[in-house]
Amino acid sequence: QVQLVESGGGLVQAGGSLRLSCTASGSIFSINAMRWHRQAPGKQRELVASIASGGSTNYADSVKGRFTISRDNAKNTVYLQMNSLKPEDTAVYYCYQNLRENSDYVWRGYWGQGTQVTVSS
Repeated sequence: QVQLVESGGGLVQAGGSLRLSCTASGSIFSINAMRWHRQAPGKQRELVASIASGGSTNYADSVKGRFTISRDNAKNTVYLQMNSLKPEDTAVYYCYQNLRENSDYVWRGYWGQGTQVTVSS
């Protein structure tokens, strides 16, 4: 069964860095899109960054120049390098992977469990 496990969250001071990882386990045939979302208390979940299978990326305006999304297809893993962190980056970060299992013929979306990122001022 497919499962996405996130790691790398924590507490950091403003200006610091964190690197989030999200690995999909199971019998996976192929992974299409990989994305990172975040949700702060009282706010809607928002898209932070996405990366296509070919490597093209998109970022929310609020994180451009500070965050970098990347992927390692051999490891079924997506990363989010977060630099120059600000207090407003504080949120629960969720990864998403759109993939196809070996035993299936349709694409399905899967979410990680979420990891807390807290940036102190």
